Amino acid sequence: QVQLVESGGGSVQAGGSLRLSCAASEIFGRICTGWFRQVEGKEREWIVASSRYVSNTMYADSVKGRFTVSKDDAKNTLYLQIDNLKLEDTAMYYCAAGRKWGSANFCSPARDASAYTYWGQGTQVTVYS
Repeated sequence: QVQLVESGGGSVQAGGSLRLSCAASEIFGRICTGWFRQVEGKEREWIVASSRYVSNTMYADSVKGRFTVSKDDAKNTLYLQIDNLKLEDTAMYYCAAGRKWGSANFCSPARDASAYTYWGQGTQVTVYS
């Protein structure tokens, strides 16, 4: 099993930045990872998927250009840098991981929550104007 611990959420003014962290109990060579967000009453939304080693990352159109994934292998920690926050970014953010991947080394299907077996507890991001 893989444990994921998220942190870094908070309240930020629109246009500001925030960096979320996801500390994993497993090295990135053994898991593929992703990020999702969810608002009460709405479906969980895929926003980011990273391959093994976090060597490649895909972003949903809604966050592309504003969200950036990075990692710290020594800490087994994934980071999600969020810039130019928008009101619609307000949500609970979850990191997720899986141990099975496709030919491109992404969890498969990378955009679906069903592809991920392990989930963090979530960290709330609130954007205000």
